[in-house]
Amino acid sequence: DKNAKMANPVKSDKESISAGKALWNLHCASCHGKTGLGDGSKAAQLKTQPQDLTTKAMQSQSDGSLFYKISEGREDMPSFKKKIADADDIWNVVN
Repeated sequence: DKNAKMANPVKSDKESISAGKALWNLHCASCHGKTGLGDGSKAAQLKTQPQDLTTKAMQSQSDGSLFYKISEGREDMPSFKKKIADADDIWNVVN
């Protein structure tokens, strides 16, 4: 789909990764866990187990696909396009 082909306009450098990590800790870690295993403190309260983001299947997804999922959300995962309003910040999380 067209989302998967979206190119990441933000260079994956130290600055981007640092900004993405701060956003991760603020918005994502409570469900996905500190290291992305799906074992965050709120995970048990959800209807669906949060994805383990360290799997080969997840790691092989395109940046565009991940950007879309973070922006739009699905099932228990909310949309983050309002909470993380700057698209570059969502790309930082992808990086």
